[in-house]
Amino acid sequence: MSEPIFKRLTLIGLGLIGSSLARRAMQHPTGARRIAGEIVACDSSGLACDRVRVLGIADRVEPDATLAVRDADCVVLCVPVGALGDVAARIMPHLAPGAILSDVGSTKQSMLREIEPILRADVALVPGHPLAGTEYSGPDAGFSTLFENRWCLLTPPEGTDPGAVARVAAMWNECGARSREMDAAHHDRVLAIVSHLPHLLAFTICGTADDLADETRSEVLEFAATGFRDFTRIAASDPVMWRDIFLNNREALLEMLARFTEDAQAMARAIRWGDDAFIVDRIERGRAIRRSLIELNQA
Repeated sequence: MSEPIFKRLTLIGLGLIGSSLARRAMQHPTGARRIAGEIVACDSSGLACDRVRVLGIADRVEPDATLAVRDADCVVLCVPVGALGDVAARIMPHLAPGAILSDVGSTKQSMLREIEPILRADVALVPGHPLAGTEYSGPDAGFSTLFENRWCLLTPPEGTDPGAVARVAAMWNECGARSREMDAAHHDRVLAIVSHLPHLLAFTICGTADDLADETRSEVLEFAATGFRDFTRIAASDPVMWRDIFLNNREALLEMLARFTEDAQAMARAIRWGDDAFIVDRIERGRAIRRSLIELNQA
């Protein structure tokens, strides 16, 4: 039986992503663990730590991050992107020589800006972003199949040890995900349109509905059709996490928002002047994108 990818894997932050990764790493699908021989869980919340112990999704729970990372050959930061820098600075002196430091955050340039200046020469930095999630959070929200048939994008800085990148990719592959390397700046522009802008729109639309007069607002909630319900699902996401994402990817997000605003104004003009060809073209383009997602098993 082959050795696991890591002897000791430390996960800091046991929300949806962290607890899902922990569950997957604890599995014994072929009689032996494939991801890590030992899983150490760490969270700043005492309640989360207690819940992880009850759920049994880690071998050891250590609330002190400096102790949790001791002798770990891989540490994955599963905290909001706004907290990455502080957590990394706290644990950096305590990482084992040769350790790999990774994350699961949705913005990568900000992660590199925070961590590269304090990165030790004997620690490999392999930022990662699994494109998976739900609107729920906390240790109970996770499930071991969350990453099945999803992408995990890796954005290692230039000069990163290829062996370290391969081990992080192997971890995500064992979770059922497909991995791809990508430049951090390109990652942030892509995610601005496929994830960050849709969430911004969802929060905004729900805010607009909430600001309506009481009678109209009650009817919006009572008669909500599928489209509005889909927006409310997205809008139920963790506010701290999304605040940090918006602020840490502001340039790419604002660029995509400006482009969307121009397109929305063009659609408004078409509706105002009865340009049915323009309207049908935009709807057909939307349908084509949906068909493409279905063909790529991303729907």
